[in-house]
Amino acid sequence: MTQFIKTLLRDSIILFVSRRRPVPSAIAGCRFPALASITLILLLPSTILAQSTTLPQGSKFDHFLDRLEILEQGNHDLNLTDKPISRKLAAQSAAQADSFRTASGASSKYSFSKVDEISLQEVLMNNSEWVTGDQSSFKSKHPIWNTFYTTKANFVLVKAPDFFLTVDPVIQENQSKESGNSQRVFLNSKGITLRGMIGPHLGFSTYLTDNQERGPQFVMDRIAEYSAVPGAGYYKPFKQTAVDYFDARGSIYFDVWKYFTLQFGYDKNFIGDGYRSLFLSDNAAPYLFLKLNTRIWKFNYQNIFMELISEHALGDYQYPKKYAVVHHLSFDAAKWLTLGLYQNIVFTRSQYFDFSYLNPVMFLVAAQQENGSPDKTMAGLDFKANVAHSFQFYGQLAIDEFVLDQIIHYSRGWWGNKQGLQLGVKYINAFSVKNLDLRLETNIVRPFTYTHNDSVGSFSHYNQPLAHPLGANFAEVIAIARYQPAYRWTLEGKIIYYKQGLDSAGVNYGSNIFENYDTRPRDYGFSIGGGIPAKCLNISGLLSWECKENLFLELSAMYRKYSVNDPTGTYKPSSSTTLTAGIRMNMFRRQYDY
Repeated sequence: MTQFIKTLLRDSIILFVSRRRPVPSAIAGCRFPALASITLILLLPSTILAQSTTLPQGSKFDHFLDRLEILEQGNHDLNLTDKPISRKLAAQSAAQADSFRTASGASSKYSFSKVDEISLQEVLMNNSEWVTGDQSSFKSKHPIWNTFYTTKANFVLVKAPDFFLTVDPVIQENQSKESGNSQRVFLNSKGITLRGMIGPHLGFSTYLTDNQERGPQFVMDRIAEYSAVPGAGYYKPFKQTAVDYFDARGSIYFDVWKYFTLQFGYDKNFIGDGYRSLFLSDNAAPYLFLKLNTRIWKFNYQNIFMELISEHALGDYQYPKKYAVVHHLSFDAAKWLTLGLYQNIVFTRSQYFDFSYLNPVMFLVAAQQENGSPDKTMAGLDFKANVAHSFQFYGQLAIDEFVLDQIIHYSRGWWGNKQGLQLGVKYINAFSVKNLDLRLETNIVRPFTYTHNDSVGSFSHYNQPLAHPLGANFAEVIAIARYQPAYRWTLEGKIIYYKQGLDSAGVNYGSNIFENYDTRPRDYGFSIGGGIPAKCLNISGLLSWECKENLFLELSAMYRKYSVNDPTGTYKPSSSTTLTAGIRMNMFRRQYDY
């Protein structure tokens, strides 16, 4: 990593001073950081434009931008399938929508509510580096010592020629009571986040929190089973039955011509329009990656080159590494319809990075076949249709393996029919009630999907699935209702129900993606839910009040019932109710939604 930064700074200086493309250094035997440096150098042109940072995970604007995409229906620039979302894109879309709203006759077409109108202004205020008009309304009435909170959105804001910087505190303090659990359930997070730009050439962002957490009992059982804190990386025990971990993320950003953007970072990505993703989600820990995004005509093409951590035991030693490449191409087939193609590959090489997977053109499957088919590959299709300025229909089809004859004879239950399907619908301003938004989603994943014939090749990172948190061999339904009676107030109800088949007495039924699929007991007779049947109902409710800008006071409740019919006693049924009171500032809300 240090070597990469040195190389990057050296070649960036050469680039900016000479305005000529630098000559790449020798590439023999280089690993991922050097590879990222070389790729970045090769792609940088003679002129770099201003680059935007991205909205953080769980941004309060994610839902509003989702609504805006459905309301506008034909805004191809506002394509929210690939996340995180550019702050520049968010601000420009909000400014454009605001101009449409104030234009004669436009308000009835887009049906903006009072909450939407305030949200438009809030998006602009929280991304002020991309606002060129009047910003007087962003200023605080009572700044602290005329230095801190000079604007409502940021603790520290610096705007100078060729330099922009914001610095903000990060806080989340939750105290919970779980039925049947004598221990205190809590989350204590504190840290800092900052973002900025240096001249028109470079953007940067950093997020760092220190966290102590004791989740509900089913969460702590999951941590013990997989030696992994959901969504986090390295951790240590805290007070015997809790965990202590850092969440450190950071990125640098470049614009390459007007069609290409680059991000080199340590963070998370998400591909999809659903609550879950069967392609790539933010379920796992952050990871190192280089991302190239190409936007031209009706195409948006994203390439992500990732360095991941293989399955490992908890401890202080060098964790094993593996690599992944993810491609996602989306095409605006109509004003209201977007279609997409997806593929990924997971691989490891003990001494080098496999350069055959650097080609940004699709068909990674063909490349790995030329290598002798040693690696894990997947492909997929996705779609999104915005209809009547009120509905969005979306879906994903993940294909881990496809043999036509076995698909035709699907009832045989061939183990290699490894596919996943997502279908969902969003309904905004439901039943003509302003800011009442509904979502219904189903996710179905067959046994052995995301697995490989060794533990390295599974689609995972830091002992966690990179796609759906349940792994495989399940069927899930999610229903969400969200209502904002006023801008500062949010009510949300969520129901998650799933069935999953678990391994029985050491027999691999395909739910655990870390298991070698060659350990299966047979080749046929596998169906979704096969093995030990487990069912789970997770019902939650939230009342959230934004008392100050980006500062939330929240009350929530969760009821979870997990039933399993296991004669061996390996898996235990459980039922609990958890009540939580919390305060949160500049941070995503921690949820236990499985």
